[in-house]
Amino acid sequence: MVHAVSLDHDNPYEKKILVVDDYSSTRQMIVDALHQSGYMAVQEADNGREALNILKNDLYDLVISDVMMPYMNGMDLLRQLKELQPDTAVIMITGQPATDLTVAAMKKGAVDFIKKPFNISDLLYKVQIYLREKSLLEKQQGQDPRLNRKLSEQTEELSVHSYIYDSLENLEGENEQIFNKMSELAIRVVEGEICHIMIYDDDIKDFYKKLTRKANDSAIVTETYESLKPFFSQVIRKREALMIHSDEHPEIAPSLICTPLTIRGHAFGVLCIRKKKHRGVFNKKDLHYLTSLTKRASLNLENKVLYESLYANVLDTFKSLIASIQLRDHYTEEHCHRVTKYATDTAISLGCSRQEIESLKISAILHDIGKIAIPDAVLLKNGRLTDQEYEVIKTHPDIGERIIHSIALFDRERAAIRHHHERWDGKGYPQGLKGEEIPLTARIISVADTYDAIMNDRPYRPAQTKEWALDQLIKNRGTQFDGQIVDCFLRII
Repeated sequence: MVHAVSLDHDNPYEKKILVVDDYSSTRQMIVDALHQSGYMAVQEADNGREALNILKNDLYDLVISDVMMPYMNGMDLLRQLKELQPDTAVIMITGQPATDLTVAAMKKGAVDFIKKPFNISDLLYKVQIYLREKSLLEKQQGQDPRLNRKLSEQTEELSVHSYIYDSLENLEGENEQIFNKMSELAIRVVEGEICHIMIYDDDIKDFYKKLTRKANDSAIVTETYESLKPFFSQVIRKREALMIHSDEHPEIAPSLICTPLTIRGHAFGVLCIRKKKHRGVFNKKDLHYLTSLTKRASLNLENKVLYESLYANVLDTFKSLIASIQLRDHYTEEHCHRVTKYATDTAISLGCSRQEIESLKISAILHDIGKIAIPDAVLLKNGRLTDQEYEVIKTHPDIGERIIHSIALFDRERAAIRHHHERWDGKGYPQGLKGEEIPLTARIISVADTYDAIMNDRPYRPAQTKEWALDQLIKNRGTQFDGQIVDCFLRII
């Protein structure tokens, strides 16, 4: 027999969410954050009575409700909601938290309880986890309550692991950003109060602090980690996570987890996190989450290190080729270094992104790499080139592009190398591109390249003055060169 299956629940972002809060700015902040995160089916109400009327007419997957509201408070709404829609997940928010209130809310069916002021990212995390869990449970739950409870626990774990993986999967940037994201996730996932990331120096057999992050509502001002170093050392030595409770170590209150950071099996650091007070102690599930998080983040760091190592090795090879040209033409290597400096300063002044500047550094240092294939009779000729010889020289951008064509790491740099002799008016080579068809990095190199060539001796003419070189840039502004880049170059030179 064929069963019709609704696809509405496959995507958590299609779930229906109701936000209930009498304070309009808080309510709007939550609604806006949900919309920006991709949740489109979001409704709002400014008190429990209005929310109940909405819930009587439509089914909702999640309700986010304040506790203290006029007409009907959040606790009364929760009680009546569970009679109407028992499967709806409810997150309660309050500015006056109390243990007995939290317990009462949980007993009435709330899945979580958040204290004001709260970090909107923490709320979005909980929304994502509970909606993912709901999606999975709707497909798999049966009639056996014990089986459903076990399934619910397994689904929650799967949702958290999925959240960790998604958060780290496409994380880019410097190591600092990876460490920051790691500590932020750790605090959020296991309700930590404070998180340290320690790096181990194998030479001096000691640790130094990479960063410390506190939970937003943490009252901790400072915390010494000196007393924790024996635990860090154990984690490094055994390359295994460690969970410590105050009943075993009274100085640890209430609970601590330390997990190793590893690259290719070598432990280079420790993530250490302390549990929030009055939230119980860490359990094996928390340990499992943090181990999964640190393994995934360590893999990101390992891939980044390998990528940077490969990148550096390939770049060093190309720089060696540039150096080999200098053995024939002493001008080329020094010229490339000067052009790189001029181009980088110009890009910074233009407000280029970090990625554009890093790409420019590489393409500028390699922009003349194609000259390795130009015969000495042409490259080193004393005197003006013939038309035929000039056509040979004009092949060096294409040759340079072909030299690095097989290296996927240098996709953007190849374009800059190939097109650094294009002109703004379209009369350049090799392709005759014009205006903004020419890559930005190529346009910057073109200005820096011309200036440095004028300022230095060549076999066919002596160096010119700085004033004359700058005058040539101004005269060719808007014809040979991008006018905006010329203007910027004039400011930094």
